[in-house]
Order: sequence, then C-alpha cells, then structure tokens
Amino acid sequence: MAKMVRDGNGGGQLTEALPQALLLEIMARLDLESLCSLAPVCKSLHSSVSQRISVLSTLDLSEEISSEEMSSLHNTRLKNRALASKFQDISPTNCSLRRILTDNKSLQNLILNCRWLDDSSVEVFAKESIRELVLLRCTRFSSYIFTAIGKCCRKLRMFTVEMKQVNNEPAASYNKSVGQMLDRCLCLESFSVKLYSDHDYFCNLWSFQLTIPQTIKVLLLRPISDLHAKQFICNRGVGGSDAWLAGVSMPSSGPMIYSLRSLTLVVSQITDELVFNITSNLHHLVELCLEDNPREGPSLQNDLTNRGLELLGSFGKLISLSLTRGKKSLTKFKMVNDVGILLLAEGCGRLESLRLGGFAKVTDAGYSSILQCCKNLKRLQIWNGLLLSDLTFHNFAPTGNLTEVRLVSGKYITSEILEYFSLCENLQVLDLSLCRNIADEGLNSISRLCKMTTLNLSGVDISDEGLSTLGGGASPIETLNLRGCKRITDRGIVMMLCDSILRKTLVTLDLSYLSLSDIAIVAVAEACTEISNLCIRNCFFISDASLSALGSPERTRGKRSLRKLDLFNCCRLSANVSRMVSHPFFCGLRWLGVGKTRFFSEGKDAPEELLSTKPGLSICAIGCEIGCKDGWQHHEGGVIT
Repeated sequence: MAKMVRDGNGGGQLTEALPQALLLEIMARLDLESLCSLAPVCKSLHSSVSQRISVLSTLDLSEEISSEEMSSLHNTRLKNRALASKFQDISPTNCSLRRILTDNKSLQNLILNCRWLDDSSVEVFAKESIRELVLLRCTRFSSYIFTAIGKCCRKLRMFTVEMKQVNNEPAASYNKSVGQMLDRCLCLESFSVKLYSDHDYFCNLWSFQLTIPQTIKVLLLRPISDLHAKQFICNRGVGGSDAWLAGVSMPSSGPMIYSLRSLTLVVSQITDELVFNITSNLHHLVELCLEDNPREGPSLQNDLTNRGLELLGSFGKLISLSLTRGKKSLTKFKMVNDVGILLLAEGCGRLESLRLGGFAKVTDAGYSSILQCCKNLKRLQIWNGLLLSDLTFHNFAPTGNLTEVRLVSGKYITSEILEYFSLCENLQVLDLSLCRNIADEGLNSISRLCKMTTLNLSGVDISDEGLSTLGGGASPIETLNLRGCKRITDRGIVMMLCDSILRKTLVTLDLSYLSLSDIAIVAVAEACTEISNLCIRNCFFISDASLSALGSPERTRGKRSLRKLDLFNCCRLSANVSRMVSHPFFCGLRWLGVGKTRFFSEGKDAPEELLSTKPGLSICAIGCEIGCKDGWQHHEGGVIT
C-alpha cells in the first residue's frame, strides 16, 4: 500500500480521498466532544463535522445528569433521547454555543447547562424548530428568557428550567414574562420551573392571574406559596374556602389545569386543605409530588393529618406519590400516624412509586400496610422514618417488581433487612445511608443481586471484611458510596477491588471522611478502568502520590479519564496541586473541588493559568459536593473562591 504523506493540511489528502457518504457515516457514530476535536484537523473534516452538527435533532449539552435531575424531566421520550445521545461534560459558553447551533435548522430536543450563558445566548438556542427544551443551572439569565422563548418557540411541547434570581429582579417581572410565554406557547404539555432566591418573598412569584394552558399535563413549580397553590388549582376559589373541612366537593367551573396528570409543588407548608383542593379538582392526576420546608412547627389547622391521607386514598388514581418535609426543616409530620398511612395504602393499590419523608409517628404497622396493599410497587423511598425497623418487612413477600429502595436514616434498620432485599431479583438501586446498624453480615446477601447498579452505604457500620464480600459478589455496581464508614481502611479497598467485577463497572465512587492513605487511592487508580467521578474529601492522609496515580497520562491508556474529582480538605496535599492537574495530566477533567487545600498557595493567578490549559474545567473552592449539585445557585463561573 502506498504510504500517505502528511502535509501542512494535517492529513487533508487522506480525508479528502474518502467518499463524503463514508465520512458522514463515521461522524454519525461520534459524540459531540469527539466531533469538536476532529474539526480543526483539516478543511475536509471541518466541513464534515459542520454538516453533521447542523442536522442533529437531539442534543445534550449538559454535564452528567443525576437521577434526581433526570426524574425531574417528566418526559419519557426525552429521557430516552438524553441517554441515547449523551454528550457528557459539555458546558458551553456563548461563543461555543453559537458555533454549535447557528447553522442547525433541525434541532428539536435540547438539554443545556447554562452556567456560563446569559440573555444574549437565548437567540441562539431558542429556535422555531425546538419542541423539548431543558435549561439547567441558569445563574445569569433574567426573566427575559421566558419572553424570548415564548416569542421564538411557538411549537414548544416540553419546557424545564432551573434558575437563580438575578440582581434582585422583582418577582413581578418573572410573573409577567412567564405569563407572556404561556400565552404564546399553546402546544405546551409539560412546564417545570425551579427558581432559587435568597428572599422569602420570591415564593409569591406565581400569581393566580397566570393562565395555565389547558394543554398542560405536567406541571412543576418551585417555590409557591400555599395561597397561590390553592388559587392555581381551584381557578380563583373554585371549591370554596371552607368546603374541605366538611369533606364536601363543590361544583367546579373547570379549573385551568383540569387536565393535569402530573403535579409537583414545593410549598411553604403541606396542609389538608391543599390536598383537598388537589383531589377535588384534578381528576386526571396520576403523579403527585408535594414538598415543604416549614421553619417552625405548624398548628393542627395548618398541617397534614390523617384526614389529608384519607383524601389521597379515596382519590384512588395515583401511580406515583411523594410527600416529604424538607431535609433542612426542624419539624416533622406529627399529625400523621399509622391510621393515616393505612387509609392511604388501602385506596392507593395502583401505586408504583412512593416516597415518604419526615413522618415521625408512623411505625412498622403503617409502613407494612403499604407493602401489603401496593403490590405493583417498584420504587419505595422512606426518609427519616424515625420508627421504621426490620419488622416492616417481616411479612414481605418479595416480588420482581421492586427496582429501587431507599431507606435513609433508619436507626432501627439492621443487617437482617438485607435478607429480604436479596430476594428482589430486579433490584437496581439500594440506599441504606445513615442506617448505622447495618453490618458486614448483610453484604453477603445483597452481593448476589445481579442487577444492582447503585449502592449507598454511607455512614453504616461495615468493615474491611464486608468490602471483601461485596467485591467478590456478582453485583455490577456503577455508583458506590462508602462515605463515613469509619471502620474501612486501605486493606478493605484493596480487597474489594481484587479480582472483582467492580474493576470494570465502577463509575462513581465516594470515599469521603475515611482514614485512607495513598495505598487505597493508588489501588483505585490502577484497578478501576471506568471510574470517572471520585470523591475523597476530608481524607486527611492523602498526599501528592494519589494525584500522580490518578492523573498520569499512562493511566488513561485503555481507561476512562476522571471527569470530576473532589479534594476538599485533603490538607496533606502540597502546594503543587495546580501543577499536578495541569496539562498533560488529568486529561478530560471537568470539575475539581479544592476547598481548604493549598491550591491557592502559589498565588491568585494559579487558577487562571490552570484554566488556560483546561478550558472546560470548573474549579470550586467553597466546599460544594462533587459537581456543585448542591450549591450551583450560590456561585457562577469557572473559578469559585
């Protein structure tokens, strides 16, 4: 075969000799990041890449989507497309977004991380062709975004946005802009808005004067006051202010959101009256999610009681139900006991997903009634069930339906419960975080689950022997959380990864708050071929040797490179941190947590110098959890100090 000579065009002769159809076929098999890497090689590839990008109908320009963010999309079609066309860790700037989308006339579905975008970018992505739009982590957008989208995207069917209030813009501006958008997007079926602000008055954003299109089937509003929630649901008072006390449903003139099938509200307080208004007016509802976060204990007249749960049970149409009191709240649902849960369970036999959080007086009798009555249950989540114990599951007949179980902060949960879950052959997600009586003997049971991909054991009482058992099992775990398991040492991590299936399956690993040394981290770096997210915050004995092993160019050969690395309070790291993560080390790194380290010891210019060699990198120095999932609304930009 004749030898091809590379010329100044970077291999242009070779690519120009290939048929255009073949080039386009190759491009169709590459993700966006790979396409962007090919574009500068030569004119031929640049042309092919531009042509390929211009005809994409589905595009995901977000960072990795968590399970909570994915569930908030409320749209099965877009969920599937997002997973199929995932372009990970792309967080575009105004300039790069313009390059990607300007020539695209076919785009219909877009998921966009907006942390570096402002109002000037709206004209780029708000295309007439857009049908489904998800905007995440918007820290620089004003209320203008709603007006612009309503003007340009008249055929929009699904819209999801999470954004922070900018420059103390008044709530009235948001209310007006949202109203203009809803008046113009007459095909809208799903509308989800999460707004974040430091001011309480912002919960008054949603005025009852807003007209919700009758086409809306999925609605999410965060936050909203109790009064405005009632006005939304009842169409300015339908049902009467006191009718719920008598249990009488007043005739309705047709609420504006009568056709709703899914409703999510984050309110100041969940009450029986709110539940009555929902069950009396929204007759097609099959998914309901209510969350509150009261600052002080509510009175009997202003809290959820057994009466409210009885109303939900008599409604009888729900497939998915979530009732939670926020994690930051100092109060619990003290007016609900086993009777209320029993009344709920008896009427909600169709439930496939149930999440309960903050029910302080519900015992095993109430929780077990759910398992007995809800035979189709696939997802069960109980947060802060103070009286929940193993007895709930004693008469539990395992079925193949359960795919997700989360029992968080159950102080009476022991290893015995894992025997029951080991019989759930389709279980994929198991979260037992802060169930401190879980010990090593239970891991032998769940290690046989062949479909389990997510396991959260943070704060439980397991040791090195338990990790050895877990590593020798058959579970293809992709996400493993061992945070705060204080009996785990370097030896346990090494044994877990020795000849284990986890070497090829682990993608996300949390080893925070453990007494680990470089031995454990080097073992992870050498053994785990797919690891992309690693959290080792507050590991005080980690040194530069761990960074060298994790970021060396040799490690990335045949292995996935790290995308997110949390080093918060790893105080033994030297002042060379910025140099050790600069090019050519840690290729592909997108997020770095360096709070309470010596990262800034070399001067204030060190972060800027690092970002110049890694333009897609974000550096967080304020202690956010990995990826800033818990604090994106409190800062913006690439360097956070």
